[in-house]
Amino acid sequence: MLATVVGLSIITLVVVGVPLKYVHAVWPSVLPEGSGGWKLGSDINLYLGTAHGFIYMAFVLVALMLALRARWPILFTIVTLVCGTIPFLSFWAEFRAVRRVRAAYPEL
Repeated sequence: MLATVVGLSIITLVVVGVPLKYVHAVWPSVLPEGSGGWKLGSDINLYLGTAHGFIYMAFVLVALMLALRARWPILFTIVTLVCGTIPFLSFWAEFRAVRRVRAAYPEL
């Protein structure tokens, strides 16, 4: 679940927050600095960016704890953690981690 939240937050930042904040550098007439859209982009980057950082740290901690408890191989653990940093790959990483845990521990 954390990888999904991390993925959604970074995608929102990249697709919504960053363009709204920095489009004025490319097209100043479309969204001038100081406009409502620019302010919204700045707020998204500030608040969601900060939240994303904390959520990502929680993801890394939980993934490491799960890797130790489930005795994942080191390569699987590293791939899972690295994929958590790349938009869209975090969804795949969570899917394969859940599949592996469910296969190893069907009682959960």
